[in-house]
Amino acid sequence: MGDRLGVVWDDRLAEYDFGPGHPMAPVRVQLAMRLAAEFGLFKHAGVSILGPVEPAPEEAILRVHEAEYVAAVRRASSDPHFYDAQRGLGTEDDPVFPNMHEAASRVAAATLMGVQAVHRGEVDHAVNLSGGLHHALPGAAEGFCVYNDIAVGIAWLLDQGVERVAYVDIDVHHGDGVQAMFWDDPRVMTISVHESPRSLFPGSGWATESGGPAAPGTAVNVALPAGTNDQGWLRAIHAVVPDVLGAFRPEFIVTQHGVDTHFEDPLAHLLVSIDGQRMAFEALHRWAHRYAGGRWVAVGGGGYEWVDVVPRAWTHLIAEASGHPIDPTSDLPEGFHEYVLEALGRQAPGRMTDGRQPWPKPFDQGFDPDDVIDAAVLATRAAVYPRWDLEVEPGLWF
Repeated sequence: MGDRLGVVWDDRLAEYDFGPGHPMAPVRVQLAMRLAAEFGLFKHAGVSILGPVEPAPEEAILRVHEAEYVAAVRRASSDPHFYDAQRGLGTEDDPVFPNMHEAASRVAAATLMGVQAVHRGEVDHAVNLSGGLHHALPGAAEGFCVYNDIAVGIAWLLDQGVERVAYVDIDVHHGDGVQAMFWDDPRVMTISVHESPRSLFPGSGWATESGGPAAPGTAVNVALPAGTNDQGWLRAIHAVVPDVLGAFRPEFIVTQHGVDTHFEDPLAHLLVSIDGQRMAFEALHRWAHRYAGGRWVAVGGGGYEWVDVVPRAWTHLIAEASGHPIDPTSDLPEGFHEYVLEALGRQAPGRMTDGRQPWPKPFDQGFDPDDVIDAAVLATRAAVYPRWDLEVEPGLWF
């Protein structure tokens, strides 16, 4: 597609670090950036590194977070014993660490930098792998997320006069923080495709959660059962996301690409492959062009198999956003193998594929209401489609 891509990076983004043994290790992002570099993605014409990244101005953080919470994060940054359960600080998920406020503000600034670059027309797309902290709430840390970088970026767009922003979240966990922050704002549509809250944190994201009284139908949730594989996951995404994007007509799309949907991820229960994830990235890229004039910012998110999954998946994301997708049968470069062995004492995977070739079976060619995936899709359609004058049950039953 010949897209101009800005990849936001600064080595200091790795300072967002909850410490040894925590799943949200910064090495995940470092390995992904290293693999992308080994594939030569940053050397393509039209691809640039956006940085350095300084912490976001406090007013940008306060646009979406409560002042008392920001003050608590500041205190926690210099007190290793700080604990505030009500604000989620000092917990097992979000232990405090030195300079927490500065590190979290820098992650928010990285997403904001990407959003601003796209909005100003300096690039067509932007990627911030360090971002995607979608669980952070207005007044509390949650699920490894201190400041909600996604919401910071979206709020900035709204303040510039953008009238419709769509947010699409394909992390295995529900994007509850972003949904909460824009729950009653008709200018923002939040779309989350995730594992059912019946079996996974944060326990929200039911299809019936569809937006506040001033914004009905702008929260779109597809809750998939544990054990959903490539075929079901892609079918659900394709059965809902393009319909609601077409109805909403966004001016700008922000996507969250947590790759903890993978079958090797230790913290969740979906069975998606690298190949399925790559196909989802391709679709979201296509839809950004179709529905938002190509104005697209993609951020990282979850993903806790640091070596086998995250680097390969996010390298595919950067490659796709740059318009230079990598052949999935490609071998990983020798330089990356050497780096992983030296840094972590592990062997890296051999190829950029899990050897699967999934495809999304079109929902409008028929569905089965007794199938658990189709039932989840139908529940979402029933909750939000009438608001957008969309047909709830297209096609014939199988």
